[in-house]
Amino acid sequence: MFLQRALISFTLGPLALYLIYLGGLFYFIPLVIILLLATLEYAQLIKNIGWSVPAFVLVPVVVVQWALAQWSNQALFAPLLLISLFIVAVYALWQFEGGTSQSVPANWFALMAGLILFGWVCSHFFRLRALPEMAWQWTMLAMLSTWIADSGAYLVGRFVAGKVVLGKHALTPRLSPNKTVEGFLGGVVLGTLFTVLIGSLLKIEFLPALLLGLLVSTLGTVGDLGISLLKREAGVKDSGNLFPGHGGALDRIDSLMWTVAIAYYLAQVFL
Repeated sequence: MFLQRALISFTLGPLALYLIYLGGLFYFIPLVIILLLATLEYAQLIKNIGWSVPAFVLVPVVVVQWALAQWSNQALFAPLLLISLFIVAVYALWQFEGGTSQSVPANWFALMAGLILFGWVCSHFFRLRALPEMAWQWTMLAMLSTWIADSGAYLVGRFVAGKVVLGKHALTPRLSPNKTVEGFLGGVVLGTLFTVLIGSLLKIEFLPALLLGLLVSTLGTVGDLGISLLKREAGVKDSGNLFPGHGGALDRIDSLMWTVAIAYYLAQVFL
């Protein structure tokens, strides 16, 4: 499993970084494909829980937000989000009146959660890369910071698990039994350290790089565990099997979607 994970990481990782550097459609199209797959995986998780998030409603409203974040005036973004929430509410009312579901309130809130997560939060993948300056550097650092923090947590957790003298303390036994406190702390230290080092190579100042490393390595775990909660309720280990050893598309972006949002607002402050 470790070799499988490493092979995928060292193959797709450099490709992803190159596409970030290129930007434009080279960045937009592959990312949209990954996000669409993640959105569909989310809908399937919700279905396994016993609720319903129809793709024909969710997909169009999130795709329009991605396109707007990539190319259009950011001032239009908030009104579009409001309109999307209105569309979701109208659909829920129509569904209730039609008597086609016994879980309309749950469906409604699951659809709104999907809209916020995949429409608004994931739009920061595009908003970050569309910054007027230092766009590819900030986007690349956000991605690398997340990958390093995740890898650091995984490696330190595995090392500690094999050393009885050091002990092993579960971080979230119900949500993700394999995550340990030791691994989490290792991910914070390594993720922050390497974010600062890589940030200096990318000409990003010390303070914003330090803050990004700390925030990504700590708060990124929340995004990961949030999707883990859905997977536990749905009774599945991974959201999909797109990447052998890594799970589905949603498994790959569960932390990244929050990371790029954090990076975007940090960049807004420091640029």
